[in-house]
This record gives sequence, structure tokens and C-alpha cells, in this order.
Amino acid sequence: MRLSEAVASVWLLFLVALSGFAHGFVTRRALLDRLSGNSNYLTTKELWFDQTLDHFSPYDHRQFKQRYYEFLDCFQVPDGPIFLKLCGESSCNGIANDYISILAKKFGAAVVSLEHRYYGKSTPFKSHTTENLRYLSSKQSLFDLAIFRQWYQESLNLKLNKTDAENPWFVFGISYSGALSAWFRLKFPHLTCGSLASSAVVLAVYNFTDFDKQIGESAGPECKAALQETTQLVDQRLPSNGKELKTLFGAAELEIDGDFLYFLADAAVIAFQYGNPDKLCTPLVEAKKVGEDLVGAYAKYVKEYYVGSFGVSVETYNQKHLKNTAVTEGSSDRLWWFQVCTEVAYFQVAPSNDSIRSSKVDTKYHLDLCKNVFGEGIYPEVDVTNIYYGGTKIAGSKIIFTNGSQDPWRHASKQTSSPDMPSYIITCHNCGHGTDLRGCPQSPLSIEGNAQNCSSPDAVHKVRQQIIENMDLWLSQCKATGRSYM
Repeated sequence: MRLSEAVASVWLLFLVALSGFAHGFVTRRALLDRLSGNSNYLTTKELWFDQTLDHFSPYDHRQFKQRYYEFLDCFQVPDGPIFLKLCGESSCNGIANDYISILAKKFGAAVVSLEHRYYGKSTPFKSHTTENLRYLSSKQSLFDLAIFRQWYQESLNLKLNKTDAENPWFVFGISYSGALSAWFRLKFPHLTCGSLASSAVVLAVYNFTDFDKQIGESAGPECKAALQETTQLVDQRLPSNGKELKTLFGAAELEIDGDFLYFLADAAVIAFQYGNPDKLCTPLVEAKKVGEDLVGAYAKYVKEYYVGSFGVSVETYNQKHLKNTAVTEGSSDRLWWFQVCTEVAYFQVAPSNDSIRSSKVDTKYHLDLCKNVFGEGIYPEVDVTNIYYGGTKIAGSKIIFTNGSQDPWRHASKQTSSPDMPSYIITCHNCGHGTDLRGCPQSPLSIEGNAQNCSSPDAVHKVRQQIIENMDLWLSQCKATGRSYM
């Protein structure tokens, strides 16, 4: 039976106060953040956990501080479920107020979130040299999650004066963290009742030509033709007028032509990936119809939307920046490229025919980047990654896969259902990356994953209902057996 609102508030304060024994004195800042109107996050109160640096060494016992967050407002004490929301390849600044907040209310769940090793404030070293990055991998991260999950459960039992009993756990993630969510259930099925793998890129891909092909399909004939003509014009002008062209896009700092062309390709991708296709296609198609310079029209979109509203930094594409080993707010770029260049690739190369992006964004460009940024001998062992996890043939159970119809990343996900692993495609004009949890558009944040701005809200609601039904079944099975897994 759920506690009354008043009792729940007192109990929350009690839990927060008690949590100080594990990580030093805890203020009430978490409540202040929540009550001050910062609606983008359920909480931004930082907590800390001592994590093992190398889980695969029997003699290296070094540790580092790993940041995490907890949100207990909806927690049905003492045996409610615990939702482990995975952070991915960027700084984790809190628990985002997306659709997981609705699920937490429905299931009476606590929500905890652990920052990925090396990213944000969870860095083991004072510099990110290639040598120091040797402990940055999905395999190490999965063990981080397993160790943290065990520690958190034991800490909760101590606070609630429980013995041996475990709460049912469920894991969530989007994109790379969606893959981690699926892989966590695969590798540690005894630690979770199930996983939601939203836009989960479980298949490592060397030459990811399907990525660009999906952009063409998502754009539609008119917009696709305008994008392709823009790319042709840029390719023609770049050799003789490169400096002026790059300046037009506000990207004069990108001295390597491949970096510049990759930047231009990504600018188009983001419109479809995150549910804002009309921001790109409407002005570009209109410019083509009236005979305006397409390069100028695209540059306006890039500067005003991609760099302006969306907030991407041109520096992100500069290999000089990627070579910087200092630990800074921009470190995520170098860190993710290291994972790309060692584990998963996802090289977004131009297809041989009918490409949207420049043909100069090819395999050689990516391999040269890996070598230039990280040194000799760094390349992605895609086959090893897929052998270890199974790719789209993942032999797991109780994993929900979801993808948006317009999202190019869905071609690295599991798009067909198999026994105990349902897969759903959310189909609509602006259904992109993580639509099931983020709503529309997928960026900027739609509070509580609001789906009303999706071109087909019903498509989102239908998949969400299927997610709830699967979660309800699997969590019930856990509770029936008194275990945190099935």
C-alpha cells in the first residue's frame, strides 16, 4: 500500500539524511533543486561511490570516485522497484525528467543513475592520454554498474533494516547507454528483472553506410535532392575556395577538410535524429524552389540552428581539440572517439551510390582520425565486440528494444522481435532517437517525455503501453519469487 504524501515526504528526508554514512555529509540541496523549478531534472544532487578501476585485474585494487544520483520521491518503501537509469557518453548532470518519471510514479520506483566512467566528474586520472584511457570500455562500464548495483542494494537494506531481501531492479538506457542496458541484462541476468534498450546500438558496425541511407529516406525526395545538391556544390567549391567556404559556415578553425565535411554531414543528421526535420527541410527545399544559393541556405541553417539553437560547438569536430588530453568539460569528445576507435566504429561513411554526405567522409578519413588522435595501433575491433555481445543476435531475455522510424541509428539496433525480447518501431514524421522516453522532439527535452508534439502521438502511446505491460509482467515475476531477477 503506497504511503501517504505527507509520510512519504518525511520518509524521503529520513533516507537522504541516512545516506550520509556512505559518502559524507549530505545537505538538502536535492530537495531545493527539485522545488526551485528546475523541471528538466528530477534531481541534480551529486552523490559519490568508490569504484574499482580495473575489474579484470586480480592485483590492481586502485579505485576512483564515481558520481551518481538518486530520486526517491516515488519510492514505495520498503519493497518498491529500483530503476537504474544509465548515463552514456557525456557528462551526467542529473536524472533527466523524461518519461521515466511517469514510470517511476506508476510502479512506485526509486530511480538511481550512475555516471559512465571517465565522463563528466567520474574520471580516474588527471589527464586523458591514450595510455590512461586503457580502462575506458563498455566491458569495464558494465562491471561498474554491477558493483554499484550490489552496493546500493546492500546500503538500502541497511537503511531499511532488511536482511538478504532484494528489491526488483529494472535497467534503462538510450543510444549507447541503451546498448549498455541490453548488455547488462545479457551479462548480469541475476541482477535485474529486465531492461529497456531504447535506440540501443547493440551492433558494432565498421562501415555504417545504412546510417546515411536512412537520412535520405527520412528526408523524403525533395529534401534529399536539396541536400545532395548542397553536398555537390560544397565538394566543388572546397578545393579552390576552402577558407571562404568554411568561414561562411562559421567553421574556419577546421583545417582538415574531412573534419569540415563531417561537421556539415552531422548538421543534417541531427534534424532527423532528434525529431526536428522541418527545421532543415523547409528552408532548404524552399531555397531550391526559388533558385537561391543552396550552400548559403544550408550555412544559415547550420549557424542558426545546429550551432545556435541546438548548441553544437564547431570545436567538437576539430582533431586538434580531440588530441587535447586535458580533463575539461569538452573531454567527452575525445573519450567517445576513443570508444569508437577501439570498440564499436560506427564509421558513418558515404555509401558508394546516392549518398547524402560527401564521399570524402570515407573509411580512410575515420582510420586516419583514430591514428592522428590516439596514435599507432588504435583501430576498432568490431568483430571482437560483436562476438562478445552478439550484435543483433544477442542471446538475452526480458529486454525491450525500441526505435524511432526516422532515426539513422536504428540500423545498429535490434529491430525484430524474438522470444522474450520484443522490439518496437515507433513510426511518425518526427520520431527519432529515444522517442519512447523523450517524446517529440527528442531535443530539447520534452518534460516527462511529452508526446503531444509527435506527428502521431498514438504511435508513441501504443509502444509505451507495451513497455508498461512487459515491465509489469517481469517485475511481478520477480516479486512472486522474492528475487531481483528472473
